[in-house]
Amino acid sequence: MENEFLQTEEAIVSVLKTVYDPEIPVNVYDLGLIYGVRVDEEKNVQIDMTLTAPNCPAADFIVDDIRMKTESVVGVKSIQVNLVFEPEWHRDMMSEEAKLELGLL
Repeated sequence: MENEFLQTEEAIVSVLKTVYDPEIPVNVYDLGLIYGVRVDEEKNVQIDMTLTAPNCPAADFIVDDIRMKTESVVGVKSIQVNLVFEPEWHRDMMSEEAKLELGLL
């Protein structure tokens, strides 16, 4: 059973890596915007995420894209995306690949 949850979480991370902020050419996962992914026994998914800025004009688009793509993962029953702003996002949360892509290394 634990292996099944790990596979579901891995599949969710894979689809999160296909979600992009339209203003930044890096996916939301590598940007460090995803703070947590939880899957319960019934495969209900909760994702805690933030934005690069609280007034991000693309917030609705990004959240909807995350919801739609996560719902496409086989077995996922429901998805809840929680926008959180603690801790505040900063550049150090980006992966090395994201920093390289954005010319920050």
